[in-house]
Amino acid sequence: MGQAFQAILEEKIQEIANVMDHLMRHEVWRFGPVEISSTVRNTWVIMALLFLLVYLATRRISERPRGAQTLLEIILEFYYSLIDGGLGKKGRVYLPIVGTLFTFIIFMNLSWFIPGMIPPTTDIMTTAALAITTIFLVQVVAVMQKGFIGYLHHFGEPIILLLPMNIIEELVKPFSLTIRLFCNMFAEKMATSILFILVPLLLPVPIMALGVLMGSIQAFIFSMLAVTYLATATHGH
Repeated sequence: MGQAFQAILEEKIQEIANVMDHLMRHEVWRFGPVEISSTVRNTWVIMALLFLLVYLATRRISERPRGAQTLLEIILEFYYSLIDGGLGKKGRVYLPIVGTLFTFIIFMNLSWFIPGMIPPTTDIMTTAALAITTIFLVQVVAVMQKGFIGYLHHFGEPIILLLPMNIIEELVKPFSLTIRLFCNMFAEKMATSILFILVPLLLPVPIMALGVLMGSIQAFIFSMLAVTYLATATHGH
């Protein structure tokens, strides 16, 4: 009995030790000098799934919504409420940015429902790419709204003495977005993976519910911060 328990314990310890290796990015294909990592492959799978879902949901759009179209309109209203809170109704022109961010991030966060899939957002390279792209788009929007001279001028608002601080703030934003999303998703996936190993029969449903909640919250926070940055860039500090 004691030996059987010890063997089970050693097996569990070994499985827990392998969790980190399982979550880390690794090479899956190579085409000459080009390496395709597991994160890139998983991202492609999610993108293909999104394109398929969008195609199926929008191929029969009608004036009287029904079925998938009703769900799409509910999602659209949610995106509008997210934007209106920070930018007002005029800010709905930025729906392609905010809506795409939220949709893409939440699908990546919840992709662990696909057997064998590791969410791309547990890789800091993915969260860095999302953060850099978001901040770049914010700067583009600011230039389009204010003109290049006005864009440069807003770094000196509300007083010129804050110029260095405002510049530092812009430089810190992508790092903040990157670390926040990565740390939360990596820690959540690590914790749930270990709990699944230790108590596979007792906690799967609560753990899955917690994973859905955490993934949704992180997508919401990232999108909300994007709205805040857009508001600051277009309306000033």
